[in-house]
Amino acid sequence: MSADADELEALLDAMPEGVFAIDRDGTIRRWNASMERLTGFEAAEALGKPCSLLRCDSCLSRPCPFDARACRLLAGEEVDPVETRVYRKDGTTVPVIKSARALKAADGTVAGVVETLTDLSRLGWHETPHPVRTQHEYGGLVGKSAAMLEVFRLITLAAASEVNVLISGETGVGKELVAKAIHELSERRAGPFVTVNCSALSESLLESELFGHARGAFTGAIRDYVGRFETANGGVIFLDEIGELSPVVQVKLLRILQQREFNRVGETTARPVDVRVVAATHRNLLERVREGAFREDLYYRLKVFSIPLPPLRQRKEDIPLLTDHFVERFNAETGKDILGLTQDAMRIVLDYCWPGNVRELENALAHAFVTCPGGHVGPFDLPVEIRRVEFKHMLCDEKRAGAPDGPQGPRSRSVHRERLLELLEACDWNKAEVARRLGIARTSVWRRMKKLKVPLEPPA
Repeated sequence: MSADADELEALLDAMPEGVFAIDRDGTIRRWNASMERLTGFEAAEALGKPCSLLRCDSCLSRPCPFDARACRLLAGEEVDPVETRVYRKDGTTVPVIKSARALKAADGTVAGVVETLTDLSRLGWHETPHPVRTQHEYGGLVGKSAAMLEVFRLITLAAASEVNVLISGETGVGKELVAKAIHELSERRAGPFVTVNCSALSESLLESELFGHARGAFTGAIRDYVGRFETANGGVIFLDEIGELSPVVQVKLLRILQQREFNRVGETTARPVDVRVVAATHRNLLERVREGAFREDLYYRLKVFSIPLPPLRQRKEDIPLLTDHFVERFNAETGKDILGLTQDAMRIVLDYCWPGNVRELENALAHAFVTCPGGHVGPFDLPVEIRRVEFKHMLCDEKRAGAPDGPQGPRSRSVHRERLLELLEACDWNKAEVARRLGIARTSVWRRMKKLKVPLEPPA
């Protein structure tokens, strides 16, 4: 390091304000001693990481973009100092005044951004309610509840490591969003993010899809096929519904996790692969292990670091934030100007149990945008199963009838034949809609219909 560089480092470390600099990709390149004290992140932990490590509540008087490429500062815009909050390494937040300026090269192009953070807590500042500060969004996940702040903390910790991650939670809670957030915050963010739904394909098709196959490996294999693991090399592969894997595929996945190599179907040559595995399930995998349906060694290989996601009914304080988030998004997509929900509609939404979790809430508001011409969404703009007592009781009683909720959700969601028929009729025998309302996979609806001897088509 040159003498000038040494003097610059000494000058930055002597400043009482936190100072850090990012390049055009949003990667942190400088981090002074005050930033270490302010955030708890040592320079070695912060350098090379994306600036979203700090999870600022606001930037340019709007929510800080999750992708630095969308940052208006990097477009050369000026910004006035703003009061915001940043997250510390231990998951707590600290109020700061944030100032930022673009760093320009000799030719006038923006080369990066330098930012200073003044710790307001040391000045006796106390937070007052503010629309920006009361909303929390992190990688597409929205919430201000203690449960979601813990999820945000776990995502940050997971992104800073290379270990395998197991995300658990009911259908519709946002497991894929968590996986994407881990990828975007990690060192692998420049690599691919590949998603595989393990419940969507049969064993033979899934094996070929995951690991690829050689030409002539089976009837119809007319050319070599690159599997998802090979495609994800250098990045992250997200294995959704990992609990549905067959024993044969479980063995092959275990080999990849242990030896970092695999064979295409029909080949004997081992292929090395550098992939981080993030898996998700709505099942209780430990119970599957005890039942002999899931390998114990694979379970512990996947569950090096676990992130349980709470169901929406356990964090209802987040529902107003989520409705505002979806209303804003649907307004932008449809060109409408919906102002929000009426008090009566919000009361109904808060009283519902949401068996399909955030996905069901999103679809309910999408339904409301079809029926509501403008102004506020009223009770009759909501789907019938949410506002009609008999349907709401049917769905929510089934939710309460199961075992107490754990990180995997209720252990049982039994649906009696009569209730399943009632729901099928209410949905015009649309099995996908029934699955959405029950918060289960569509294939589960088909299996229950077969088990309960319900015809696949409505009676003539």
